[in-house]
Amino acid sequence: MAEKITSPKDLLALRERAKAEIDLRTGPKEIQITVHMGTCGIAAGARDVLKSLALEIERAGATNVTLRQSGCVGLCDREPMLTLCDKAGKEYRYGKLDAERVRAIVLDHVLNGKPVMDYLIAT
Repeated sequence: MAEKITSPKDLLALRERAKAEIDLRTGPKEIQITVHMGTCGIAAGARDVLKSLALEIERAGATNVTLRQSGCVGLCDREPMLTLCDKAGKEYRYGKLDAERVRAIVLDHVLNGKPVMDYLIAT
């Protein structure tokens, strides 16, 4: 359902939300998060994970994150998954994700630099 714009203030708010969404998906930042969106990932719920991740990043006010999408990484039984690459270049792969796990990853790992060991996939 399209948002109803009834004033210049509404239009400005829409513009700011659009700019924030574009900023989330572009540019090099300290943390790169990739949600794996192959057919297996999508079937397992990767679209919901991507939405939850964008929402939690916004709620947390984390401006140091770029959110991306990719295809399958070959661990179909662990979907939905994401890979987090920190500013040092270290990669962390998380699997069997849902909104609750995404929230924990954002709060603990993204904001505080502490990987959520229970959700990591050994690769």
